Formats: sequence, structure tokens, C-alpha cells
Amino acid sequence: MNIQINTGHNIQGNEELIAKFSSTIKSALIRMSDHITKVEVHMKDEDGDKKGKNDKRCMIEAHLERRQPIVVTDHADTLNEALDGAIDKLISMMESILGRQRDQRSRKTKRATPESELPDEN
Repeated sequence: MNIQINTGHNIQGNEELIAKFSSTIKSALIRMSDHITKVEVHMKDEDGDKKGKNDKRCMIEAHLERRQPIVVTDHADTLNEALDGAIDKLISMMESILGRQRDQRSRKTKRATPESELPDEN
């Protein structure tokens, strides 16, 4: 899973911050990493130098194998809170999508089993 972190011009995206965010994302998405090819993270302070509530934005775009990318956004008072919120939304969406995919495969398998191979109900 390739992780790319982009920061707005008014956020100091030093190596330590990027390494911390990358580590947070990797550990949060470890269960689903087999399905993810790339994760792009965009961090931005929407108010710039001004102080404001919920002015930090984190947008995560997760590229999945054989699927359209999933995009989530979260706003918070700090970059860490915005990242955590976006990760929570991403995990929820991925669980929903992958769960539906699993259910569809299960239904196809059940339909493919001929009645003669089904166990007797005696």
C-alpha cells in the first residue's frame, strides 16, 4: 500500500509529521491493506494563519483494486483530529463496500450449488 501525504502551503509538512501521519494510516488500515493499492492524503488549514473552529481539513482518497477510489473528508480543530475522523469514515465505507462484495460472492456460490449436492434436511 503506497501512501502519499500532501500538505497545503500554510502547513509545515516536515518529514516527522509526514512519517507520523503515514504510520497512523498504515496501522489503521492494516486489516484492509490487501484491497488498497494507494492512499492519497491532502491536509489543509482552510483559514490559513487565522484561528478558527474546524478549520483543518483532511481528505483521503483510497484506491482499491478493481474498484473506483473512495474519497472521504473530515474537518476538525487540529490536523490529528481531522486525520482520525477521515480514517474512521474511510474504514466505515470500506467495511460497507467490502462486506457487500463478500455477500455477493456468497450468494453466487449458493446459487452455483446444484440441488442434488445439497444435504438432506432429514
